Amino acid sequence: MTARPRIFAPLALVSAGAIGFEIALTRFFAVALWSEYGYWVISIAMAGFAFSGVALALGRSVLVRHGEALLAFLPAALVAVGAIGFAFAAINPFNPLALQNPVTWAGELWHIGGYYAALLPFFFLAGLFVSLCFVLRPDRIGAVYAADLAGAGAGAAGLMVLMFALPPFRLVAALLPVLAAAGLAAPAGRFRRAGMVLAPVVLIAAEALLFLGPQAQVSQYKPIYAPSHTPGARVLARVFRPSGAYDLLDDFTERLDTDLSDDAGMLHVPGPPRSLGLYRDGGRIAALPGLGKGWNAAYAPAALGALPYRLLTAPRVLLVGGGGGFRIAAARALGARRITVLEPEPVLLGALRDGLGPAPAWPADSRARIRGLSPLVALRSGALRGARYDLIDIAADFLHAAPDDEAAFTAEALAADLALLRPGGILSVPVSIRDFPVYALRVLANARRALHLAGIRDAGSHVLAYRSAWTVRVLISRQRFDAARIARARAFCDRRSFDVSWYPGIDVAAARANIYNDLPPVSFAAGTVRAGGPDDAIADEAGAVLAGRPTPSAATFSLAPMTMDRPFFFAALRLADLPTLLRRLEVLPQPEIAALVNLAVLAQAAAIALAVLAVPLFAPWVRLGEAAEGRGSAGRVGLIRVALFFPALGLGFLFIEIYLIAEASLSLNDRATAFALVLSLMLIASGAGALLSGRFAGRALAVAGAAIAVWTLGALVWLQPLLLATLAWPWAGRAGLLAAVILPVGFALGLPFPLGLARLADRGRLLPWAWGLNGAFSVLATPLATLVAREAGYSRVLFAALLLYGVAVLTFPRFRSDPAWRPAFSPRHDAR
Repeated sequence: MTARPRIFAPLALVSAGAIGFEIALTRFFAVALWSEYGYWVISIAMAGFAFSGVALALGRSVLVRHGEALLAFLPAALVAVGAIGFAFAAINPFNPLALQNPVTWAGELWHIGGYYAALLPFFFLAGLFVSLCFVLRPDRIGAVYAADLAGAGAGAAGLMVLMFALPPFRLVAALLPVLAAAGLAAPAGRFRRAGMVLAPVVLIAAEALLFLGPQAQVSQYKPIYAPSHTPGARVLARVFRPSGAYDLLDDFTERLDTDLSDDAGMLHVPGPPRSLGLYRDGGRIAALPGLGKGWNAAYAPAALGALPYRLLTAPRVLLVGGGGGFRIAAARALGARRITVLEPEPVLLGALRDGLGPAPAWPADSRARIRGLSPLVALRSGALRGARYDLIDIAADFLHAAPDDEAAFTAEALAADLALLRPGGILSVPVSIRDFPVYALRVLANARRALHLAGIRDAGSHVLAYRSAWTVRVLISRQRFDAARIARARAFCDRRSFDVSWYPGIDVAAARANIYNDLPPVSFAAGTVRAGGPDDAIADEAGAVLAGRPTPSAATFSLAPMTMDRPFFFAALRLADLPTLLRRLEVLPQPEIAALVNLAVLAQAAAIALAVLAVPLFAPWVRLGEAAEGRGSAGRVGLIRVALFFPALGLGFLFIEIYLIAEASLSLNDRATAFALVLSLMLIASGAGALLSGRFAGRALAVAGAAIAVWTLGALVWLQPLLLATLAWPWAGRAGLLAAVILPVGFALGLPFPLGLARLADRGRLLPWAWGLNGAFSVLATPLATLVAREAGYSRVLFAALLLYGVAVLTFPRFRSDPAWRPAFSPRHDAR
């Protein structure tokens, strides 16, 4: 084998294909199952990389001896195992609902293991290729790491482009040629020609398997499955975006999904009109009108959301979420004088402005103005400067229309809404109670906090809550709800068989005598329902929540207000009470399952990390390493430094990346775009730092540590206020600002890892073990950071990253036999 193989081009291609495969699998899980299970992909990927480092550490001599053949044939192997693994994942009969059933969950563990068995080999081989490149080119570790990161950044960006053109289940097929190209670019040697012939042959067979073999399907448990399988169902339009795959469905079951009074017939009001259904990744997000049907709003007077319109006269309305145009029509039917619509979901916005398939665009209307802005952007950017509204009406389905819409329900966002109200104006906030009534209590806690931010201490006098059997509407006003308004609200609800759960001065005991929709208290811990006659569990606790007093629900659920730092709506479960959660697994709402999936991935990741940490205890080369140091204690000190330094880097890097993705999502109002932008910029900037790391010589670690510390402290204080203050900027300006924020820290984050590896370049198996440690603890990083953010906020995630990099600086690998510090890469090496 050649002494210095040219491995940079194939390495970049393998890295691009591996990161692309990982992201494509997250889209597969989002459509075939639910997005919560995408965490498995991250776990599988990083576990594969960690195990590859262990394998190379234990079998270094054999693998290096066959390094030339491995570099030539691994790309073809990646193509083969990638296609086979995806095909097996597509037919794996995993049932996420059965996993929540205490009788059937054990069997589903085998299906989860099936995903690992199908997909882990790909990431193991990809990690083996990358780690082998480090071992074969110890003289160019910075350049190797730069090629790895640059390839991964390019792969992430390229896949995001493909998401605009291809359905999610075809992304893997589009990535396989990238991996085959790595075989064509194999380093010169005895096996190069064989690898170049094998790669395209395997590629043809792999593509045939993906197109002609078992095909991935949308889960039969997703909302789209049943209507799409009714007689005569048709998909009228399809749109592909990084944010999801959209289907416009026409079938006889599609109706406008609105909370309508059971007494609508007695009020001479028709039921919800026929519609088309717009689905994203199999979940319904809106109704659109069919061709020639228009937006029939005759149902509006009997809808739950009609009350604030009846409390106001010809209101000026700000609609948050256009509901495919039906909400605009309903607001007009209920007497709105002027309407401003905020529709941040890009496909829904396009449907309103230009139509979608046979669904028409909203006609020119002097009374309705449609803005493609999120509430936060509109509120912070000055787009609504000078505007004041009588009613701000948030759509019942707005929370589910896009992942980033959770921010509209934070206390800070609600306080900003209140500032836009005219005297006597009302903010109407919906919350579904189909799963747990406790979500209504969380919205009341948010309302209390928002009123406090607005300078109003007596929150209970400024809130009115009423409900159907399925939805609660919380009305908030800067002025007190007086007796006249309360009487009109109660009369409205009585005529429609809705219940008033809170108003200033309510007598909860007397209100129980006239309940239309029984909502008894549920003991989550005991799994029992208190059936003592008609009851309203929300009314029982609303007063205490608004007054800031302890409530029975607070013992089991978190009622902490949502904030911009902790914008998780579905975070009511207390994860500390895990045994109770597992006993009640079958009743947990699907969005709450994400936290438990994170916990499961975290436990598995911890086991993997401990296993990788323990490798030196069972490997003979530990004793050899100690002998090389001259004294056993010296070798152990060196090993301990390695065992702390590389895990700290793996955790710290991902913590900063996850924090930046959250902040970029806030700025761009699009999580998919934010993910692509942050990931690409971080990897490319870190690659540049790695490439130039040797030029800093002995100052590199100190420079990197100081830069990361200064940046982190500055971000904790100024980044979110800066992003909020610039929401008025055009998209390109906001993206440019994010680049200016990310690139410096990305460059600094690229320095420590190659510098640490360079210290191990002449220490045999320590280098691949260090690579495995970094990968193993990167498995921990994603679920751990997500759980820390859920429980304590993203600022704590960033602060933890600062501490981790402090640990890394203090434990930089040093051995007693090390010579005085010299540049890791000489100019002669860099010029080669």
